Amino acid sequence: MKPRIGKLRHRLALEAPSRVADGGGGAVLGWTELAQLWGAVESPSGGERVGADRVAGERQAVITIRYREGLAPAMRLRSGGRVFPIRAVLDPDGRRRYLRCLCEERDL
Repeated sequence: MKPRIGKLRHRLALEAPSRVADGGGGAVLGWTELAQLWGAVESPSGGERVGADRVAGERQAVITIRYREGLAPAMRLRSGGRVFPIRAVLDPDGRRRYLRCLCEERDL
């Protein structure tokens, strides 16, 4: 699957989790930006879920980027105020040209 280059038009920040000291001897989860990438963002489906006495929206997203070593489901992609936690990383044709990241955007 080779996307047309014009579809890779969204500027995305690749972020990895990091532990940041909270000043009281503990640590909190923070995010460190690793790189700026261009990608294609598609939203094939969405819906709502009920939890903790509230309704929250969620949308599935498939983000296609150029191949990059070390991408893992613990990471996330961000575009402005939109955050896309990565659930799976696929190399669709096995040729290390592009990666498809299956993501889930929540609390819409």
